[in-house]
Amino acid sequence: MASTNDLKNGLVLNLDGQLWAVVEFQHVKPGKGPAFVRTKLKHVLNGKVVDKTFNAGTKVETANVDKRDMQYLYKDGEDFVFMDNDTYDQLYVPGATVGDAANFMLESDQAVVATHDGTPLYVELPTSVELLISYTEPGLQGDRSTGGTKPATLETGAEIQVPLFVVTGTKVKVDTRSGDYLGRVN
Repeated sequence: MASTNDLKNGLVLNLDGQLWAVVEFQHVKPGKGPAFVRTKLKHVLNGKVVDKTFNAGTKVETANVDKRDMQYLYKDGEDFVFMDNDTYDQLYVPGATVGDAANFMLESDQAVVATHDGTPLYVELPTSVELLISYTEPGLQGDRSTGGTKPATLETGAEIQVPLFVVTGTKVKVDTRSGDYLGRVN
């Protein structure tokens, strides 16, 4: 149990048997009436975001979420297999839990896997990764001034938009949160 005064970003709360992560919080002390805490909560499993207000000092139940650095090993059917870097235990994470992170993961990449009572909640990748362009159409000569983009397929199979000058075989930096091209890597 924790007080609403102890809330911080990233803290996971257990409200009515469901897990909610604190995205934002703000302590409000109006001139008239009791203080309260305004929060924005994100459902850990389905990603739904809600606003919730608590009275200041109210007790809320926190969930014990274990975040561990793990190495992605391979895909087994619909599951992704991760290995704990410390204990070498293997954890099978369903594809639905991995979600869009699968577009930017290669075998042997590092990721943070969050679990609650042994159940995988989500997979967190670094904010950017470096991947190879496995295929893209050649850019048209002289079509550089418009700053246009073209589709490119990454070595993971995901498709992103890249500038016209990027060619097949180029290593690029990609934002894992949005899938945006960030630049070439030498």
